[in-house]
Amino acid sequence: MTPGPHPSSGGLAAVSSALLAMSRHLEVRDVLKTIVASARDLLDAEYAALGVPDDHGGFAQFVVDGVSDDQWKAIGPLPRQHGILAAMLHGAETERLADVRKDPRFEGWPDAHPDMSDFLGLPIRDGDEVIGALFLANKRCPKPTGGCGFTADDEELLTILAQHAAIALTNARLYERSRELTIAEERSRLAHELHDAVSQKLFSLRLTAQAAAALVDRDPARAKDELHQVAALAAEAADELRAAVVELRPAGLDEDGLVATLRTQIQVMDRAHSARVVFDGRGVRALPAAQEEAMLRVAQEALHNALRHSGAARVDVVLEKRDDHVRLSVADDGCGFEPGGVRRAGRHLGLVSMRDRAGGVGGRLTVDSAPGKGTTITMEVPGA
Repeated sequence: MTPGPHPSSGGLAAVSSALLAMSRHLEVRDVLKTIVASARDLLDAEYAALGVPDDHGGFAQFVVDGVSDDQWKAIGPLPRQHGILAAMLHGAETERLADVRKDPRFEGWPDAHPDMSDFLGLPIRDGDEVIGALFLANKRCPKPTGGCGFTADDEELLTILAQHAAIALTNARLYERSRELTIAEERSRLAHELHDAVSQKLFSLRLTAQAAAALVDRDPARAKDELHQVAALAAEAADELRAAVVELRPAGLDEDGLVATLRTQIQVMDRAHSARVVFDGRGVRALPAAQEEAMLRVAQEALHNALRHSGAARVDVVLEKRDDHVRLSVADDGCGFEPGGVRRAGRHLGLVSMRDRAGGVGGRLTVDSAPGKGTTITMEVPGA
């Protein structure tokens, strides 16, 4: 097959755009989708797919582009590692075929599978390990007998893309592992916090109940006051437990999205605390998973501060679309503080963690507060 012309400046710009798109995502699934879509667009193919193998002859993840959801459901179970796919994964060789159906390794496909002819596939390697297989089919071009199809230049472009895909995929896996560790640390922090807060409340409750018992006979009126205090302490302990359960419960981001998850959690907090907690979501569509999780965690941390430290009577949480970004704000009417003095006083109030979360997804966090003036914490991320 005669190689086509070398990549034009437009082709190089497309490669650059594809690499930038991959670098923006931290979730493995998002990275896989971006790689597949970028490869299909870059090589002008009708179909593209990427499979991440498991250790049992199948695929742990399999992403396609160019096939509708209905077609994909009709095709049936994920492919196994056999035929040409196995050759790419286990032989670690690039495969460029004028007609995949005529290859002796071709073993057919399900009835609902789209018909494919010319084929280009190559392994994605991390060092010596094959971590995936990227393949394209049906290049969009006239196909006289024995002509067109994928070229050597197409193979070169896809090889460059695959090398960067390996980096993006490895980084995404490392990010997910670090996030799992972060979640474990967060749960440990909450467990300690729950233990400390509830233990203190229960200790005070026990002492107050003992005092009330001692006063019942000689000072009934004072004993009654002590019993009112017992009831108040018991209610506070219940509030601490409910709030901790909300924070420990896995967020339904994957199923429900950020808006619904925030609304549900804030409704529970509104019932669990004496302060009024109100949520307003305005025109925000789905964001990348990493951004949604970061915004949820910032909202939870800001709410934690407002409800447990500020003495606020009302907290307003607003999530809204503004031009080319999405804005989250958590505003309370509590005691406020001097932001510049937080570090000096040794009270970080989670601000460092919140700023790290915002910066980690390309956003920024601002804090507006003053003694006696309440506090507003704002996070903005780019997004539709």
